[in-house]
Amino acid sequence: MKKVIKSIFIFFDDSIFRALVKFFYPKYNRPRKGYCYNFNLLKRYFFMQKIVGFNRNVPWPVDFRSKILGPEHIKKGIMCDPGDNIGIYINAYGGLEIGNNVNIGQNSTLTTTNHSIYDHRKISEKKGIKIGNNVWIGANCSIVAGVKIGNNVTIGAGCVIRDDIPSNSIVIQEPNSIIIKKKKPYQWDYTKEELL
Repeated sequence: MKKVIKSIFIFFDDSIFRALVKFFYPKYNRPRKGYCYNFNLLKRYFFMQKIVGFNRNVPWPVDFRSKILGPEHIKKGIMCDPGDNIGIYINAYGGLEIGNNVNIGQNSTLTTTNHSIYDHRKISEKKGIKIGNNVWIGANCSIVAGVKIGNNVTIGAGCVIRDDIPSNSIVIQEPNSIIIKKKKPYQWDYTKEELL
């Protein structure tokens, strides 16, 4: 009996709920199987985002405790939904490019613009953030304007990223500095996944 109920649930999840997810979140591109049931995605994000109105204009799932400013300035790849975690703040007015398979930890901040140090009413010349493919940004990280992060980078929790990070790196926050170590190539080939 449990198998029958589960197969019925999966049928509805892969047909009706999948169609609803694609309608309400046109830029949502995750693996069709193995990531999250479509029903759970709607249950977690839909009411607060689309009905109540937290981040309503963002075309991918965003947690109601996160804030996305300027989503129209975000270019994102697949398997990446900036703001889907708790407490993420993104100011994208300076331009934000995010590659494929990028995860942003809770309470992280990405600011693509900053104030001029000579006149706080003006925006400084440093603008934008570029993040490559297969990047993991840990919890409580800050990434400031003008930074470029390469492919296959892991940024440890609590790091403040002010300078470019090369590809195939692990970034660790020490008490007085940031340490960048080399890392092996990324192993999972996300391009072979069937996407939702």
